[in-house]
Amino acid sequence: MKKRICFAVACLTLVSGLAYAQRKNQRAPGGRWAAIGEVLKKHKSDNPDAHAKLMKLRTSDPRAFRTKVGELLRTAAEKDPELKKRLNAPRSGNQRTGSFKTPDSVTVARDIVYATYGKRKVMLDMYLPKNPPAGKIPCIMTIHGGGWRNGDKNKFARFASKFAENGFAAACIGYRLMPEVKVPQCVQDAKASVRWVRANAKKYNIDPDRIGAFGGSAGAHLAAMLGTSFKVEKLEGNGGNKGVSSKVHAVVALATPADMTAFPRHAGNKETARLISPANYVDKDSAKFLLIHAEGDGVVPYKQSIILQEKLTKASVVVQLTKIEGRNHAFWNGNSPTAQKTVADTITFFQKTLKHPKPKTDK
Repeated sequence: MKKRICFAVACLTLVSGLAYAQRKNQRAPGGRWAAIGEVLKKHKSDNPDAHAKLMKLRTSDPRAFRTKVGELLRTAAEKDPELKKRLNAPRSGNQRTGSFKTPDSVTVARDIVYATYGKRKVMLDMYLPKNPPAGKIPCIMTIHGGGWRNGDKNKFARFASKFAENGFAAACIGYRLMPEVKVPQCVQDAKASVRWVRANAKKYNIDPDRIGAFGGSAGAHLAAMLGTSFKVEKLEGNGGNKGVSSKVHAVVALATPADMTAFPRHAGNKETARLISPANYVDKDSAKFLLIHAEGDGVVPYKQSIILQEKLTKASVVVQLTKIEGRNHAFWNGNSPTAQKTVADTITFFQKTLKHPKPKTDK
């Protein structure tokens, strides 16, 4: 049973090659692992035949297995707030948060509503330097991953904080997730967040002409869409600030799904997949890109970044592709040398492309 639970969580977080030691350390009594076990155990007890079929999908159709287990967990969480809290505990891979404390040099305005759909409100956290450089500062849209199904804005808080430490504003966004919406609506939320930042730039001393985007995995896809598809009215949605541009000027995208026809379970039919493929919108006006990707990535193949790089190069757009050795999809997590270098290279790229000086330091 424990092996089955481990496999389910590995699938749900869309991360390959997780170390057993990492998983074992998260099996705290009453924690996320125990909560998943309880849900699956109850499913087996209540629906033995359905549970047996579910477990057969483990090997016959891993993607379907992942989807069905995710549906079980979401349904259970909706009925039990305490269970939901346990399931949202810090996890490995693309959703990993670890311990994080906002440094004293950074201020945070939390839970700002940037888009409204009826009664549904979508929020971001704005990270700002306490001692910014003189004049208006660039802003970096910071977008978490999670397969367009999992995660929240807190998952990329440490990146947003790091950007603010270096003198940038950073809008760390949440967005609606599947199955509440489809991927095109995730794109629309990302665009709505840029429009909101641009419309409220004066309030936060942000330069509306120097906005970048940073994301990992599904978040990289959304960041890439911001950098390429700003001319597509159909993708703007109705989240607010109509008529304001959703364009960004620089993008750092980690493990980017560039051609969504390669991800039919997430994208849906071919028409929708083409609609939400950033590679389809590249032209001479696209943002400058830094692409970083693990060569052996088993979740989003390295070829995806090559596709986007080739399109950008052909359009004479500035692009750099950095290849990471190994198979770690979410190489940006943790404090490994690779993760640290990724953050450092990201900041250097944004400082160069958004023409941002180094921040003031306290005397």
